Amino acid sequence: MGAVAGPEIERLVQLLARLPGLGPRSARRAALHLIKKREALMMPLSSALQVALDKVEVCKTCGNIDTQNPCTVCTDPKRDPSIIVVVADVADLWALERANATQGRYHVLGATLSPLDGVGPQDLSIDALVARAHDPQVHEIILALNATVDGQTTAHYITDLLQDANVKVTRLAHGVPVGGELDYLDEGTLSAAMRQRTLF
Repeated sequence: MGAVAGPEIERLVQLLARLPGLGPRSARRAALHLIKKREALMMPLSSALQVALDKVEVCKTCGNIDTQNPCTVCTDPKRDPSIIVVVADVADLWALERANATQGRYHVLGATLSPLDGVGPQDLSIDALVARAHDPQVHEIILALNATVDGQTTAHYITDLLQDANVKVTRLAHGVPVGGELDYLDEGTLSAAMRQRTLF
């Protein structure tokens, strides 16, 4: 089959196909929709992407992404500075925020330990977490990691490193299904799991 569109449109389709959840066919439909809605959708999207490119950065305190540094969560005076919720990824932080599950602060590791994928402790933000845990105003570290082998391995590793910190280390209750990932859970399950967290 020959090309149906110019190289610019094909490039748009190829870039959209790189997004999670979009295959080539969905990307082609999305590209057509954007082109048809050029004024109402494509131009505002283009502008929003440029603003994100220029202004979004990683929070130097917790690892969240935001347009300010430290991020909105870290600078919120209503947050409880005695609690740090440890998550693997920003998507997990956002999932917990959607569920309104905690008023603590966060720490994003960046991933979980995964020897098979070549992800070791040096690839995660663990040293910064240990330093934060030694802050006298921190009393609890909640390990809100996925209930997968890699997530639990990471939780055990962090727990060992926090032995000499004067903090209580807890994990989410087992309402989170084994093999489950936080970003895919409903708000009710996340809220219940946060309320029923247990000592690790």
